[in-house]
Amino acid sequence: MSYRTWELTGSRTDCQTIVAAVTAPLSRPECLLHVASWIWIHLLQFTAANQTILPNEDAANKSYRPIPSGRITHRNAVRLRWLLLPLCTFLSALYGVEVLGASVAVSALTFAYNEMGGHKTYYWRDSINAVGFCSFEAGAMLLAGPDARTLDHVEIWAICLNAAVYATTIHAQDFRDEQGDRALGRTTVPLALPSIGRYVVLVALLAWSAGVSFVWRLDFATASAFCMLGLYIGIRFVSLKTVTADQVSFYWYNVWVTLAHSLAGYYRLHGQME
Repeated sequence: MSYRTWELTGSRTDCQTIVAAVTAPLSRPECLLHVASWIWIHLLQFTAANQTILPNEDAANKSYRPIPSGRITHRNAVRLRWLLLPLCTFLSALYGVEVLGASVAVSALTFAYNEMGGHKTYYWRDSINAVGFCSFEAGAMLLAGPDARTLDHVEIWAICLNAAVYATTIHAQDFRDEQGDRALGRTTVPLALPSIGRYVVLVALLAWSAGVSFVWRLDFATASAFCMLGLYIGIRFVSLKTVTADQVSFYWYNVWVTLAHSLAGYYRLHGQME
């Protein structure tokens, strides 16, 4: 498995595991193994579905992925995709009804995004992505916390806030794929709003940097640093427009969004919501 293939499962598993561990908070160190394994197997289900439904897009935008690079046939990838569905369901059921519910949500949204065509327009794509990733977070937080049957008010606030952040900023990933998306006739924010799409990212990053800092009651120094990071990334998207620069900017965006999703942990350490 190449670095970029691992990027689709490993790095996002790390991100979601960190978010769950600091937000839940982590009840026992060994829970990390359960959290990471649950996220990884469900993310593998999503990526398998995504890469089997859009092989032409991957050939144009991401030729390093397993199917276009020839490391697995499309037929075998389809088999893997549907074998993972009952496996994810069964493993989740072992943890209880609540974790099973999160698993069913992830699987249903995976189907809606891929097989039902939710990926074709940016408004459905971004919305499904946001709810889907927060379903990941809900399942992970249940497994990380002291009670796999319930979420406390901090976790619920975090999930709702993270969904809003993700839905309004995730189109930052589309600038690097603009050429391939145009050739495939897809509707993304960079293509639908070519004159203001990059400024939308800048404004959204600044607004959410301030908003998240306020909600989680960051101290002035921490809030200032977080807002400066959002400003830096936004300026990168506006001023640096090559494919390579957009890829690097998206890496920085991932740093920002991981921090934004993890700041509930700061709040747990420094106070409680009224």
